Amino acid sequence: MAWHAYLAEGNARQARKRVAADVIIRDSAGRILVVNPGYKPGWDLPGGMAEANEAPEMAARRELREELGLEIRTCGLLVVDWVPPHGPWDDQLAFIFDGGLITADQADALLPHDAELIEAAMLAPADARQLLRTRLLLRYDAALAALQDRQPRYLNDGHPTS
Repeated sequence: MAWHAYLAEGNARQARKRVAADVIIRDSAGRILVVNPGYKPGWDLPGGMAEANEAPEMAARRELREELGLEIRTCGLLVVDWVPPHGPWDDQLAFIFDGGLITADQADALLPHDAELIEAAMLAPADARQLLRTRLLLRYDAALAALQDRQPRYLNDGHPTS
């Protein structure tokens, strides 16, 4: 029982990180799914914040289901980015997963399913980049590179650590 007490004390005192989990979803034409959230400026990748004790991959899948009615299977990790405190937020871990390919019919049917999103669009990678929030751009670029060489990236505020 001493071990459990030790673990409980650590759990109570150690930092807890916020976790963001997004996905890169493509279609056969190479376009990428981006979303326009109504509660913040700029476009974003689909996904969102993990709930308490929720795995990042499950958070991304849940958010896609809730916001777009889209059921996906992730195809691997692309990026983990440690994001330092900014504004009123503490630091966080931001994940991007490979959301795989969707069909043309799925892409054409994409519509926001809740009030968090204003719209969703499939865009060429460069066009998607033009709409994305500035804080996301380095992470997005790293995710696209990871799609190409199948090597996940670990970033520190958007920058490679080595």
